[in-house]
Amino acid sequence: MTIKVIIFDFDGTLADTLDVLVRITNRLAIEFGYKPTAREELDRIRNMSSREIVARSGVSLFKIPFLLNRVKEDLREEIQHVHIVPGIKEALIQLKHEGHNLGILTSNSEENVRSVLKQNDMHELFSFVYSETTLFSKHRILKKFINKNHLKTEEVIYVGDETRDIEASKRIRIKVVAVSWGFNSREALAHYNPDFLIQHPSELIEVMSNLEKISV
Repeated sequence: MTIKVIIFDFDGTLADTLDVLVRITNRLAIEFGYKPTAREELDRIRNMSSREIVARSGVSLFKIPFLLNRVKEDLREEIQHVHIVPGIKEALIQLKHEGHNLGILTSNSEENVRSVLKQNDMHELFSFVYSETTLFSKHRILKKFINKNHLKTEEVIYVGDETRDIEASKRIRIKVVAVSWGFNSREALAHYNPDFLIQHPSELIEVMSNLEKISV
């Protein structure tokens, strides 16, 4: 079956927001009652799953939506410091040229995402930007999108940089591409057995080409 829609995560997958997000979350640490993250701790944290990271923080699940909203608000003030992942724009242009429908599903705000896309002249590459404040319910949002657009699960593929992206995709049985240049390490991602695990944006072209050959 031909892939009709490629859905991308934003933070870590399309945009390199790690340093900015660490700075913001450390600034909010006292208010939300968790320990700030030292730079030297990042490598260890990147090897942890999304659920392990939340458990380590000690932040209650009740507080997480409020924390995410504050992070998005603060990120708006620093959006000019956010850069896209090297090589991702070229890969997206190629995918669009080949006729793929591209979209974004993110827990960041639509305003922040569109600002970065516009700064980098990428806003016309995507058919939609869907924002939802959630950590572990992405599978429900993906499922809702698929049903609303009368798609089959085999017509959609998700591209993300965290273990929770793999979990969400597997729960609704859509293929998932995990990218190792984002938040979670290659080792952490591999443990969750994504359909594809890539190290550079150009590999997206190869993945989609191979899927097209299989569907013929």
